[in-house]
Amino acid sequence: GGVVPDTDTRELVPLRPVSAVSTEGDVVGSFNHGTGHPMKPLRVRMTHNLVTKYGLCKKMEIFRPKPSTIEELTQFHTDDYINFLGRVTADNMDTCIKDCIRFNVGDDCPAFDGLLEYCQRATGGSLEGAARLNHGLCDIAVNWAGGLHHAKKQEASGFCYVNDIVVAILELLRFHSRVLYIDIDIHHGDGVEEAFYTTDRVMTLSFHNFGEYFPGTGDINDVGYGKGKYYAVNFPLRKGIDDETYKSVFEPVVTRVVEWYQPSVIVLQCGADSLSGDRLGCFNLSSRGHAHCIRFVKKFNIPMLVLGGGGYTVSNVSRAWAYETGVIVGQEVGPELPHCTELDGRDYFGTSNLLDVLPSNMENKNTKEYLEKTMLKIFQNLERSRHTPSVQMQDIPRMRYSFEDQDQDEENDDPDERISSRIRDKNIVPDNEYEDSDEDEECTYKIPIPPECGPSRYVRSYRYKLNEGRKKTPVLNNSESNGKYHGTSFSERIDENGLFSTESSSLDDAIMSDAQTSSSDSLLASYSVHDNEYIQYKNENLDGHYVQSDPNGWSTT
Repeated sequence: GGVVPDTDTRELVPLRPVSAVSTEGDVVGSFNHGTGHPMKPLRVRMTHNLVTKYGLCKKMEIFRPKPSTIEELTQFHTDDYINFLGRVTADNMDTCIKDCIRFNVGDDCPAFDGLLEYCQRATGGSLEGAARLNHGLCDIAVNWAGGLHHAKKQEASGFCYVNDIVVAILELLRFHSRVLYIDIDIHHGDGVEEAFYTTDRVMTLSFHNFGEYFPGTGDINDVGYGKGKYYAVNFPLRKGIDDETYKSVFEPVVTRVVEWYQPSVIVLQCGADSLSGDRLGCFNLSSRGHAHCIRFVKKFNIPMLVLGGGGYTVSNVSRAWAYETGVIVGQEVGPELPHCTELDGRDYFGTSNLLDVLPSNMENKNTKEYLEKTMLKIFQNLERSRHTPSVQMQDIPRMRYSFEDQDQDEENDDPDERISSRIRDKNIVPDNEYEDSDEDEECTYKIPIPPECGPSRYVRSYRYKLNEGRKKTPVLNNSESNGKYHGTSFSERIDENGLFSTESSSLDDAIMSDAQTSSSDSLLASYSVHDNEYIQYKNENLDGHYVQSDPNGWSTT
């Protein structure tokens, strides 16, 4: 991908679908760190609720990842640490105090029931998002439950137990020579920086509050070590930074880093504790200022893994992440919240019905001189690093994931549904799609059609248009078709019940033949495979039986 100049306002439209982790009905949002603890996994469920209400799910492919395995977690974390997370609970902490101290499980990172399962599910989303990027199944993958950037190799830290970011980056490194990690959480991404502090294959870039503030790391002079020297970039900020100030440093620094390092994939951690009014934060960003970071990075046209992170005012976190999901898929949402935002019978958004998180009148302590001096120092460090370091790639190890096996897992499918939610979640409604009916009718247009199996919905729509009203008329007249398909009988495709048969016809052959050669008729598709192969594909893979019962599409029976 190339760098888009600052003056270019074009929005990137991903060539492949946007993939997102679904948390609806999932247990991730149901875990509880304990009464009074700032970390609330409920915020992820609230985000998904807003995303669904705004209809953003129709613009991306939803997938429900399996929890990560112990083997996958121990690619970074030690065996002893992961085994401890699997056996410690709130009830038995008193019996293993020594290990709790050793692994820093206690006050900020308390033990709770299902701790390891929570870590596995959060990490599973980031890991599978990385795998989908590796295999070209999407251009942007999103996991708002991930982004836990403080966890160390054998130590919990800052409400983070397992570092899903590091595990996901390790997966990306199997296919990509250089990975850029960008962190806009108010806290320094110390766990990720520490993991890749001595390598030049991952460049870490963190914008964070610095001083007497957790975790106390991220000084501008922390630049890496050994082979990774100058591949750790830190921009320490002061309290009260607003949208314009943040934009004035984020855009030039990210642009210079991308131009210099030339990554083939980007991991963007979007911690929402940098928003104004956060329970533990001290920045003054609005939700639109926060989302501008995603919009700007998206313009580089580089595959991207978008993750969550911090954020402790749950109503603001869900607002921001829902708006940023709209930015990712290219659909503006708001300014008002959708109706019926209650979750589990409670309304977490209070009296405000606005989606935007607005800034306050907090004092901005970031002076222009300080920011310019810091930027200059970062640019000088970049010039000391090796421009686009080369990497000797080896044979890629075998694939750890079987997406086909996951797609064929029908244990949770509702037998009463004509089209299961698992299949329906794969559908992406294009911007030029017809408006949905009030009844939200189901048809095979909502089932993804593999490019090798056609036919296009345009062919089916055009076929019906040839004989509007299903009357057994001979053919289109010349005035309607400019002489196309003249002399081709249409009645042979209609059976005794007035339905289209699945047998081939001369009209069907004529349409498909013209579709393959025409470059001017926008109603014609360019698929080279016939309906019969598509019907066979559906019967073999989805066990579906299809007849045409609606003039606008095909319905299942």
